[in-house]
Amino acid sequence: MLLELGERRFDLAERPLVMGILNRTPDSFFDAGAYWDFDDFLAKAEQLRADGADILDVGGVKAGPGEEVSAGEEAERVVPAVAALAARFDVPLSVDTWRAAVAEEAYAAGAVLGNDISGFADPDYLPAAADSGASVVACHVRLTPRYADPEPVYGDLLGEVRDYLAERASWAAFAGLGRSRVLLDAGLDLGKTPAMSAELLRRSDHLAALGYPVLLSASNKGFLGWLCGAELGDRAAASTAAHALGAFGGCGVIRAHDVRAARRVAHVTAELRRRCAAVQPGAPSAAPAEVAAGTAL
Repeated sequence: MLLELGERRFDLAERPLVMGILNRTPDSFFDAGAYWDFDDFLAKAEQLRADGADILDVGGVKAGPGEEVSAGEEAERVVPAVAALAARFDVPLSVDTWRAAVAEEAYAAGAVLGNDISGFADPDYLPAAADSGASVVACHVRLTPRYADPEPVYGDLLGEVRDYLAERASWAAFAGLGRSRVLLDAGLDLGKTPAMSAELLRRSDHLAALGYPVLLSASNKGFLGWLCGAELGDRAAASTAAHALGAFGGCGVIRAHDVRAARRVAHVTAELRRRCAAVQPGAPSAAPAEVAAGTAL
């Protein structure tokens, strides 16, 4: 499975990539603005890169309900941040926005991926990505970002999510984006009950079967707290378990707050897959081998 990010091409069969989360919001659900100061933001980026982030994802508006953030304010938050990261790191940059205008400015500043949790609700989103040579994330959401959806109902949860994402992928193809430039995201906790999100995580392989790279965004989310009775600050182990399950289910990109732990998951799952594929009846076990870092082809 190939993923193209700008001029880079990654073979996701080698191992899952890890996307480090960088919030340019004062009210994010996880860090609550701990890196709002720009120097702190850059220091956090340095840490994520040192921990092994393959991609850095910058977002200027949280997904859940909160104070209104205009397109202009969102751009002021994320575009200078993307430009600063592009000047400092040789790593693919992602912009977490559902607004085409903000994404387009971020692409001009150096981003190569548009992470859109709205399912391309903005009709200009895909043309903007195609014109900029960017890749996109198609995410399932039942209603719309920033809107509380406490009682979602589905007739066929997995089928509806798969069909929605397959349709969005077809929109991307029509806009001129090839398969290797479109990632799919089940949208865990976005218009799903905790039990629904857990079920979608468990069945990640059904989403991967659509033939597109799959992005897993489970890190520290509410459904993990529900599963293990953990408050927000105590979901690190649950996040690591979710990342391992998703990686074995075929997810090719893990979006994580704790990049170091996610990289270990990526390495271990890749090595276990290699060992399982290499085992022949009666053959001796392979000697331990160091797993190479994510390889750009």
